[in-house]
Amino acid sequence: MRHSWYGSAFYDVERLIRMDSQTASNSPTSLETQWDAQLYDSKHSFVSQFGTSLVELLSPKSGESILDLGCGTGHLSDKIAASGAEVISIDSASTMIEQASQHYPNLRFEVADARDLQFQEQFDAVFSNAVLHWIKEPEKVIASIQRALKPGGRFVAEFGGKGNVNAVIRAISNAMEAVGYPVDEAMNPWYFPSIGEYGTLLEQQGLELTFATLFERPTLLDDGDQGMQNWIKMFGNSFLQIIPADKQTEVLVNIENQLRPTLYQEGTWFADYKRIRVMAIKL
Repeated sequence: MRHSWYGSAFYDVERLIRMDSQTASNSPTSLETQWDAQLYDSKHSFVSQFGTSLVELLSPKSGESILDLGCGTGHLSDKIAASGAEVISIDSASTMIEQASQHYPNLRFEVADARDLQFQEQFDAVFSNAVLHWIKEPEKVIASIQRALKPGGRFVAEFGGKGNVNAVIRAISNAMEAVGYPVDEAMNPWYFPSIGEYGTLLEQQGLELTFATLFERPTLLDDGDQGMQNWIKMFGNSFLQIIPADKQTEVLVNIENQLRPTLYQEGTWFADYKRIRVMAIKL
């Protein structure tokens, strides 16, 4: 019998602001998260289903202009557009934009950097799901969002919050230390703020926080026994890049052994997600 908190677990997905895959392939030692758009789409086709509640919070309306920031392969953009809103969708990864354009040729997709958006008071709303924890310069992102919004426009987002994957990060650090490769901050690709921290940043940029919550979302991982290793290879590969190939299996097994008592149940791995969800209004 699974612990009760597993009963409410459901799939989550990382819709990333990522480096372009061509750049990644040319820079194998870069401490950036590398991503494959085709694999992302094939392994996580349920992304639109589990982003539905955030779209509901956004409550898009016909005639509104909405920016989907970090659109990935475009599934949630399509859900927003179904309301009759005009959607512009951006991602920093050209591979994601190419695939999104193939999925939804009638929607507008652009490669753009969330830290330097080239929009001025253009949108009634900016929407972002599971993206902002990948950008470690939140002040620049928030300033870009503020400029892009019309006065009175709303910002609706969900991403990893304080405490997200704490157990996984601790296990990675311990396993790397054991083989002589201690973790430093440059390897960590994530930004997981508290409500207080993020709310302060929003208000400093002229966005009034109107709703915020931080909640646990234990997340079921695909692929059974391989779920945790696959998750780390997919989302935490910036840690593994400095580990010699002949030691990576040892590190991954060590991570699994540390996490098995708490995050492995009946042949299935879970990740200890904590999410922050916010809504703010441009003053």
